[in-house]
Amino acid sequence: MKPATLAACLLPLGGVLQGSAAVALRDQPAPHQQAGSHCPQALATRVLESTSLVQAPPQPGAPGYADRLATTPLGWPRLQHWCVWIEPILPATRSGPSAADAVQRRWQGAVIAALESWKALVPLAVVADPGAAQVRIWRRLPHLARDGTGRPRASHGRALLRLVAVERHAGQWRLEPAVEVLIGPGQRAEALQATALHELGHAFGIWGHSDAPGDVMAPAPGPVPVLMPSERDRSTLRWLYAQPTAFGGRFVPPPASAQPAAP
Repeated sequence: MKPATLAACLLPLGGVLQGSAAVALRDQPAPHQQAGSHCPQALATRVLESTSLVQAPPQPGAPGYADRLATTPLGWPRLQHWCVWIEPILPATRSGPSAADAVQRRWQGAVIAALESWKALVPLAVVADPGAAQVRIWRRLPHLARDGTGRPRASHGRALLRLVAVERHAGQWRLEPAVEVLIGPGQRAEALQATALHELGHAFGIWGHSDAPGDVMAPAPGPVPVLMPSERDRSTLRWLYAQPTAFGGRFVPPPASAQPAAP
């Protein structure tokens, strides 16, 4: 997590990531059990064109750093309940555990610890099927992004937002944010957890950065990793979730060819 600007975390994602999503989820601890009817499989998904983030109107008296948040042309991209998928650990090789296995497990433990920190503030469930999730977390290093001056900038994590119409029950479409969270595995455990905590803050609707270094959503990590949302993070999130939004509600998608649900 080294984004100096909001743009470093927010990049459009034109396609669906492929890879080890087909690998069965094995022995993965989860903050919540599978949510059943809360997390049905997507029957069809349509990516909307209005995916750009825009600066929100002024928010007089808003707590924390709510006045620094971005929104979308369709409203605040947040849900009252989130379904989260975590890329599973690849099976061990026949020769037994390897250094790669340890790296994967350190990554997974950090991601789950970050989810545990958010779950007290955001209703969420971890699911075994990526097609049932609005947030999918991948064990991969993001591509280089460019800062406001056009210079390449590396980061250990990134959250990528799309706005989608999803058919989860036959004939019933709703508007959802679809977020791919990329977390590179090459950090020590605490730094990994701090990166995951920050990027998940974006995923759960905080599309902006704090102006205080002690907050999870500060734009750059400090010398000591921040491993729990601060009171400013919490008050900003509470304010955000009290705002009206069309996300999560019934939605009539524009005429388009329905895309198959993510594998």
